[in-house]
Order: sequence, then C-alpha cells, then structure tokens
Amino acid sequence: MIEVRELDRETFEAQLAASGLSVPIEQTGAWMDLEATITDRAFWAHVGFVEDGEPLGWASFADYLTHGYHYLRSHHGPMWVRELSEDEERAALKALVAFVRKRDRHQAFIRLAVVHDLDICRPTLSITPYDETVIMDITGTPDDILARMKTRGRRDVRKALRESPATYADETAQANASFDEYYDVMLETAERDGFVAAPKADYENTLRILGPEHARVFAGRVDGRVVTWTIATVSGEHAVRYYGASRSDVPNRNFVTDGLIFFEACTFGAEGVKDYDMMGIGSERYPGLNSLNTFKCKFSKDTTHVAPDRDLPVKAAFYASLRVAKRGLDAVRDRRRG
Repeated sequence: MIEVRELDRETFEAQLAASGLSVPIEQTGAWMDLEATITDRAFWAHVGFVEDGEPLGWASFADYLTHGYHYLRSHHGPMWVRELSEDEERAALKALVAFVRKRDRHQAFIRLAVVHDLDICRPTLSITPYDETVIMDITGTPDDILARMKTRGRRDVRKALRESPATYADETAQANASFDEYYDVMLETAERDGFVAAPKADYENTLRILGPEHARVFAGRVDGRVVTWTIATVSGEHAVRYYGASRSDVPNRNFVTDGLIFFEACTFGAEGVKDYDMMGIGSERYPGLNSLNTFKCKFSKDTTHVAPDRDLPVKAAFYASLRVAKRGLDAVRDRRRG
C-alpha cells in the first residue's frame, strides 16, 4: 500500500540527501522560498511517498492561485527511488489526491511530472509541456565537450570562437548588484520573439534567494555592452540553462550565443558539474516547441526523454468545467485569428 506523508523541510532534505537522487533545483526548499516571492504563489508542502513503510519518492508543492481557483504545482516532481510501473504510479497519484483532499479543500488539481499516460491524468490546461530535452555531457576537456556535439554544433561553436567579437564571463556578482542592463536585453528578446518577459524582480529574486551556489549569470559583451546572457541554475552535479536573452542588432547573433553556451559548459565542467540541460525541445507529442529544436539539438548528438507535466484532477467536476471553458476560449481565439 502506498501512502503520502507530509514532511518538514529538514526531514525532506535529509531524506533526499540520504537517497542519493539527483534533485532538481525546483524541488529544493530554496526554490519554494523563491516561489513565495511571486504574486499568487506560496509554498504548500513537502511530501514523501511511502510503500509498506519504505520510501518510494518525494515531491515539493507550491500553491498557485489563478482566475479565482487554486492548484498545486510540482516542477520536475515527484522524484522516485526507482522506475515505477504504470499501476504503481497510478496508485501513488491516487494516494496523493486523497492526501490533498484531506489537507486542503481549495485545490482544483495538481500539475506534476507523470511518467505514464495515466487515465486519471489530463493534458495540461495552460502550459506547453515537454517530454524531450537536450542534456550536454560536460565532463572532460573543452575538446571532449565539443566532440559530443553534432557536427553543426561543433562548426558553429568554432565559428563563434574564431569570428565573434564577444568576450564571455561569469557576471553573477555584477548582475546581483544591478540587473538593469540584463533586463533591458530580456525586454528586447521578448518583443522580438513574441513573449512577455517576467517582471525584473523575478530574475533578481532568483539570483538573491538561490544564491551564487545555485544561480549564475553568464554574459557575452561586445565593446563593453551586454549582447547575450544566461541565468543557469545548479543543483548538485546538474546545471540547467534556465533563462537566456540576446540583442537583435548583433551580427551572427546565434553564433555569439553559441560561444556563450560553450563558455558556460566549460566553466561548469571545470567546477565538477557533469551535465548541462538546455531545458525542453519539441517532440512528436508536443510539437509546439519544435521551433527550439534547430538551435538546441546541435549541442548534443542525443536527446533525453523526461516525464512531461500533466494535470491530476482533485475536484473532477470543477476541472471538467475548466476544460470546457478553455475549449471555448480557444475557439474564440481561433476565429479571431482566422
């Protein structure tokens, strides 16, 4: 029998440390502290999944309030001690629903990473998930890192190193002192690529709360001006390229960023980090992210399958009404585009 137990932060972190699992940054207590700085979000609970008295997995949850209702979010969680069968994962998630219903009557659903295509889960209402990512092996020398890229990746990085006027550096300290210059680049990137940048305070809080041991800023400059930058997170031996931005007026803009990513990979590798995640590409199941594939996939010869986000209804009837409303909104948007 599988049950879910609430854990305090100290116990949660101690059990994870003893498990030997690679812990995503989003599952740490520090990330929960970060979530709490964002409007309409709050830490909800750390939990452990237990099967016949033995640990089976762990997850951290934040409470999200949107459009008048609450739901729970666990980024890259749960973390399982072993690969679960479809029946085991279904049983674990049913136990989670029972736990949530008993603890908090306000929650409409739970959004979390689900390995199997379970009948108790639904496609996410409001985000585009992914089930494939590009993870660079950054162990060894810079030549070793280059050798693991696709031919196109090696060519583009070498071209960047040979022809780009940019100089690269870890600018975590400068960005912590003032994020203004970096945020200006993000605003330009958002306008160019058609998305809405997060408030500047979100990036500043990421750096402040996670600290330089878990959040780093790397930048490329041309004539002293920031033209490309990255915020990368680090948890144990795993790094993630979490945010990136670049100027539009830089010749061979992508090559400048190629050079920055290679600099990041070499820097982390020299510090003992083993892999660097480019965080999400399109796939057959989730083609909405296919526009990312050309750039990201060149940095590794292989892609890595990950458990995609799915919604697990807690209030089944209410969740069904949300899906109906979402279909109506999508139909209206489609007509306007047409």
